[in-house]
Amino acid sequence: MMFSIHAARGAGDRRGRQGERVSGERILVVDDERGVRTSLGQMLRVESYRVEDAADGETAVSTLEKNGADLVLLDVKLPGMDGLDALKEIRRLSRVPVVMMSAHASIETAVEATKLGAHDFIEKPLSDEKILLTIRNTLDFHRLAEENVSLKERFERRYELVGRSPAIERVRERIRRVGPTQGRVLITGENGTGKELVARAVHRASPRAQAPFVKFNCAAIPLELAESELFGHERGSFTGATRMRKGRFEQADRGTLFLDEIGDLKPDLQAKLLRVLQEGEFERVGGSETIRVDTRIIAATNQDLEKARADGRFREDLYFRVNVIPFPVPPLRERKVDIPDLVEHFIGSSLEEDENQVRKKLDPEALELLSEYPWPGNIRELKNVVDRILILVPGERVTVEDVHMCLPAPPPSDESGLHLGHDRTLRGLVADFERRAIVARLAEMGGNVTRTADELGLERSHLYKKMRILGIARD
Repeated sequence: MMFSIHAARGAGDRRGRQGERVSGERILVVDDERGVRTSLGQMLRVESYRVEDAADGETAVSTLEKNGADLVLLDVKLPGMDGLDALKEIRRLSRVPVVMMSAHASIETAVEATKLGAHDFIEKPLSDEKILLTIRNTLDFHRLAEENVSLKERFERRYELVGRSPAIERVRERIRRVGPTQGRVLITGENGTGKELVARAVHRASPRAQAPFVKFNCAAIPLELAESELFGHERGSFTGATRMRKGRFEQADRGTLFLDEIGDLKPDLQAKLLRVLQEGEFERVGGSETIRVDTRIIAATNQDLEKARADGRFREDLYFRVNVIPFPVPPLRERKVDIPDLVEHFIGSSLEEDENQVRKKLDPEALELLSEYPWPGNIRELKNVVDRILILVPGERVTVEDVHMCLPAPPPSDESGLHLGHDRTLRGLVADFERRAIVARLAEMGGNVTRTADELGLERSHLYKKMRILGIARD
């Protein structure tokens, strides 16, 4: 049976603004001696703790299941289920911190209790100062640990792969296959498609998941600093090098190094990177010591590396080193069915970051407009538009007019007034044809949308929507 400590805790009661303890922490005292339970209970209540007690392990587990607790003081010697067995059951049920107590403590017992998950072990007789200090320290430690878990969960949600389309399911399946291997991965795709999210997901699915995931943007760092950033430097190796510094390879030892935009890596660094991939070793800038690392490489690019290799802009030997497992990421236009889920995800993430923000709900027509927009900037552009909606739309309801206001301006026009996009796929060519046909028929009908809709065999509302999507201005 599982239960949540948080559900059993009283509301409101952790720390004041200046750090003073506020009443409310619930402590369960488990001891077969009535006098110990009574004296501990009185002392803890004076300190504004809420106290329950139990005389044996079975009662303690039952009380914990029913009421929860913030901390358990657990005697080792108990009738029936002893303290160590009770500790095992408590650990199975929850993450509540447990402090063991014993009048006959041994090193072996203390070690076993620690292995089973006890936070601390104190000897009887108990002094008020010792027990209060132990309780405060344990509660503070556990509170920080819980906050860390919560922050980690929020961080992981930030990099979650969202969607249920066949395209994103294929990405997830490849992650499941690639993650557990040691193979180097080359993630390809347009800007804004979520290549870093895929890299992090591969890392989380690997045996290196508990080790660091370190990112290096090959395009964002000047050449004169890039070598130091990757390989580190020794003190005095150049002006400003006042101390030794580890590079990204060392930081990612036993973990994963994500080389973003690897197509922009300068030729000199390509040669140095190749050596590390071949031999697993390097020297820091200004150093002579050879450093060996065990780092998995995941690279990403929005460029055609095959063409760059053929043109001599990217080393052929490095290309084959990093492109062991090719991993294409689809653009958003190939997974538009995921847009409603992505919108909801971005709204939820924004609410987590700003509790004062009003949750907004998009009308079906507004969501449909977002789903039909071509999204040349992919998921990154969609997130920007959702952020814009959350900031600029005042109420809880988001209409199609609100979305139209927040969408990017249509692309530049040619001499005939037609808006020409950059999408030369079949979908883009069809959109251009529709644009031209609608503009031409509008001109014939003197700009009358109703008559134009009739001529084209469309509902008037559907024509308006098409005009918004295709960027056709209404006079």
